[in-house]
Amino acid sequence: MQLSALSYLDTHLANITPLPTEIRRLFHGRGRAYDGLEQLTIDWLNGQVLISLFKEVDAHFIAALKRHVDTWLAWSAWHSQVQSVLLQHRYQSGAPIEVLFGELQAQQNVTENGLTFRLDLGQKQNNGLFLDMRYGRKWVLENSRNKRVLNLFAYTCGFSVAAIAGEATSVVNLDMAKAALSKGRQNHQLNEHDLAAVSFLGHDLFKSWGKVKKYGPYDLIIIDPPSFQKGSFALTKDYKKILRRLHEFLAENGQVLACVNDPDLTTQFLIDEMAEYAPQMTFEKRLDNPPEFVDADPEASLKSLLFSTS
Repeated sequence: MQLSALSYLDTHLANITPLPTEIRRLFHGRGRAYDGLEQLTIDWLNGQVLISLFKEVDAHFIAALKRHVDTWLAWSAWHSQVQSVLLQHRYQSGAPIEVLFGELQAQQNVTENGLTFRLDLGQKQNNGLFLDMRYGRKWVLENSRNKRVLNLFAYTCGFSVAAIAGEATSVVNLDMAKAALSKGRQNHQLNEHDLAAVSFLGHDLFKSWGKVKKYGPYDLIIIDPPSFQKGSFALTKDYKKILRRLHEFLAENGQVLACVNDPDLTTQFLIDEMAEYAPQMTFEKRLDNPPEFVDADPEASLKSLLFSTS
């Protein structure tokens, strides 16, 4: 991280006019496309601006960053629309948030693709919605009509909300974190969805194959796991365990949206895994990532791959 690179942020942010009407990443240093700002991101949260630092920097950098924030707040668009500016120290335990301007709104409703989601700020590293998956949720919104959907590693059920909005027949959400599923239920309620069509299974997938199968078969299966979750999931070891059982759960003419967000694994990893453990599936395409998530190495960014039965 370099002090001199902060001046680039002024130019970059000044060119974003008007400010977005929906939640959006404004600056993505983590894509390593901006020298000296690799550990910094800025998100627009429908009135709140969240600056995230992923690596400790010295006091001079923090002081300079705050001076730049004061400059941005003087711009007409920011002056009229920005309610608060928050600085999250992601490298610290608990990822604490420092308020640079305004007041922290810990629970924030935001919109994406016309749908409403609730964020929780200041409690954990992740706020409830991964912004790089915006196009993935949009694809589900546009391709779920009359489908039975299985959403694995559902987290706060972003895919599920998109599927029901897209007129899916039913969605089954599975995640070990029952608290995250509870927030997913709230997200559906915010969008006035009929919860009779939505199931929430707070279970370990690898101990719950029978429960998952009971609700099937599925026309669309979404697999969006963490790269690593201590004691429950390691991507390179456990992804294959899911793929080899797809035939048990997938309906005829079914589709699979399989995702990998590990910078060390390429698109080919998932294509090869699918070919070996689910040879009945044919690779169709990789979904685009939102343009704001520019990456010096596209293979290091989110990989969302669509497969269909042969």
